[in-house]
Amino acid sequence: MIEHPEPELSRPLRSWIRSSPGTHLWLLIIALTSVIVVIAPDQLDHVLLHRNSSNLHELTRHPIRSLISSAFWIENPASLALYAVLFEFFHAPVERWLGTLRWFVIVATAHITATLVSQRVVLSAIRDHRAPRSMVHVVDIGVSYGLAAAIGVLTYRLPHPWRWFYLAGVVAFFGIPLLTGANFTDLGHAIALAVGLLAWPLTRHPQPTAVSRET
Repeated sequence: MIEHPEPELSRPLRSWIRSSPGTHLWLLIIALTSVIVVIAPDQLDHVLLHRNSSNLHELTRHPIRSLISSAFWIENPASLALYAVLFEFFHAPVERWLGTLRWFVIVATAHITATLVSQRVVLSAIRDHRAPRSMVHVVDIGVSYGLAAAIGVLTYRLPHPWRWFYLAGVVAFFGIPLLTGANFTDLGHAIALAVGLLAWPLTRHPQPTAVSRET
């Protein structure tokens, strides 16, 4: 008698992950850094977050490193589950739709632009005595900037008329804090959202990531 092997329950999960590898690799790294923050001895977690921040102090001393490393840390490890959900709802669909390269270009551009512009605003506020000198060392880790860009570009994936309802909700979500006593993070989110919305030309001929079929 020929025994037929049982279907692998892991196949749907593997296919899901392979359809958006960049999203899940990024999420895995964030999970690892979050574990490091949790198990780090007292005060060391603060040192790690500051050293991997893209604040004015780190941008001045280590601009490339700080821009890259700040994209892989979150300040509160307890929010990891929320980020995982948000990544699956926004990053993963965009990566599958546009392909990993285009998704990466949009997210990286938003992260870098939002970080540099918002920190430039902080620097100007310090020089004009509208912000304390201590803002030079404020923790600025930009995982949410890339997320805002993905939320923005996903607008073009939705059909009419839902696209306009979605866009109105997104603009309100990021715009209201900007208009009511915004801080530099709110400004960064708005800039990243704008980058995502301005990425419309990259959505005209999407090239989804190919996922090999398993037999």
